[in-house]
Amino acid sequence: MLKKSSIKRIMLATLALFLLLIIYFFPTNPQISESLSYIEREEIPIFLVDNMEYIARTTIVKDSNNTIDLIKEIIASLTINSAKSNYIREGFKAIIPENTQVLDLNLENNILTINFSKELLNITADNEEKMLEALIYSLTEIEEIEKIKILVEGEKLASLPNSHKKLPEYLDKNYGINKIYNLDSIKDTSKTTIYYLSKYNDYYYYVPVTKVSNENTEKAEIIINELKTTPIYHTNLISYLAASTNLTNYEILEDSISLSFDNHLLAGLDDEEILEEVKYAISLSIRDSYGINDVIFNFPE
Repeated sequence: MLKKSSIKRIMLATLALFLLLIIYFFPTNPQISESLSYIEREEIPIFLVDNMEYIARTTIVKDSNNTIDLIKEIIASLTINSAKSNYIREGFKAIIPENTQVLDLNLENNILTINFSKELLNITADNEEKMLEALIYSLTEIEEIEKIKILVEGEKLASLPNSHKKLPEYLDKNYGINKIYNLDSIKDTSKTTIYYLSKYNDYYYYVPVTKVSNENTEKAEIIINELKTTPIYHTNLISYLAASTNLTNYEILEDSISLSFDNHLLAGLDDEEILEEVKYAISLSIRDSYGINDVIFNFPE
């Protein structure tokens, strides 16, 4: 029979081993803990400046599920040399002038009002429209936000700081992004946003381009025609939609749009599966041009 002292030593050794195992499997090192929590965090879309100076759709890791905190995170990620700079993916950069602060936020009836500090006005002439595009498209990715209103030191931003181009009171995706103008007249213009693919190293991402024109054509047709063509002004952007694709019919429903294609959309694809990049580019383009999230793809049997 073991003596009490021996039993005590065994118990102490077992306890010590148990504590060592806890330390090993559950590290208290803040850096390790932070790395582990980072892996589990969710990514959200954001629009930043890419290496070709487009405003492009990429992602950042979010820290919060609270809407107001999430808005602050996004704005910080869009701000040059902010605390969120390390979260930006290689090949992208922020655009809001350094040291710009959010003085106040208000979200009501799907309208977000942001009161910025005066540093926002330090934006360059080349970047003033891009800055608004990045803000609009990043923040309206949040479901609760449809429009934004910008104040500077409590005063409405009525025009762009450099060009003095007048701005509407509320900004939404109708403002456009990476705009290309193909106009014969300033009357009867339409805006259609088309998403293309681009690549930085091995990372693929989407670049939206708003085509401003006098075309009297349904936006669904414009989207498909643009994606299946190789436009001169998109030499570094990619579309995998086959040039032989035909949109045979479309139907705009209450909360969705139904698109019917011939077989050419699937040409060259294994197992007759639609290429994911094609499907996503069309869906994003429809979403931003119509405000419809649900796209139904139909093909002949």
